[in-house]
Amino acid sequence: MTMRDFSVRLAGDRTGFLLIHGLGGTPVELRFVARALHRAGHTVHCPQLAGHCAGEAEILATDWRDWTQSVLDELQRMREICDTVIVGGLSMGAVLAMHVAALRPKEVDGLALYAPTLWYDGWSIPRYAFLLKWFINAPLVRRYSFVEREPYGLKDTRARAFVVSSLTSGDSSTAGLLGTPAGALKQMWELIAVTRRELPQVKCPALLVHPREDDIADLSNAFEIQRKLGGLVDAVILDDSYHLVTIDQQRDIVIERSLALASRLAKARRPATPLRVVAAE
Repeated sequence: MTMRDFSVRLAGDRTGFLLIHGLGGTPVELRFVARALHRAGHTVHCPQLAGHCAGEAEILATDWRDWTQSVLDELQRMREICDTVIVGGLSMGAVLAMHVAALRPKEVDGLALYAPTLWYDGWSIPRYAFLLKWFINAPLVRRYSFVEREPYGLKDTRARAFVVSSLTSGDSSTAGLLGTPAGALKQMWELIAVTRRELPQVKCPALLVHPREDDIADLSNAFEIQRKLGGLVDAVILDDSYHLVTIDQQRDIVIERSLALASRLAKARRPATPLRVVAAE
């Protein structure tokens, strides 16, 4: 059976945003940011990662290399229609963005990293969660599914109610999977291990947006990335959001700073105006 494609592609000018959803998530989690960037005139693509927007069996049939290939394919599509491409993402999507920037440095002009996740160490994560990584290959653990709990990455109570309703509906195309299977977590950790080694190689300008009270990935994730990236990093710390910054209460700041990055890159591409020298009389 062919999986449905829930990718979002919005045509605009020759500055493009390639935005990547998180592990077990969907392009829907980027819809507010995508629409706003498009209203500002930009081209925006939010591809569906391989194995996502379906069930556990589908995501377990893929690995982090398949997810990377989904992004590389979309990047090639965007380079054909855009002069400037900013690659970004939410949570694991931000990690994929950095990995792709390391693989294709000449094709990625900037990064937009929204609550990037190297560790699940936010305040809502159970203290025993770190044990998963060490026992991931044990038979019982392989059948484990990591189920999110309150507040589901959202401080906005209305948005949270919608996400919870979608998660429990059985339709993973809207809010993603209710539980992330251990096999998919293992693949994410392998991707993170590779990407962390690549960070110093990534020289393009980066926007990094992270909540101070992230319930999934502590602010230390952002500090680590800021220290290790090889280029200019514009770090923004949100004071009234949880993990899903592209949906939560301060998404307008995420949009505003993303547009500012696009504007800076556009100015950098313009040829410098030659100085006019006027002889003194």
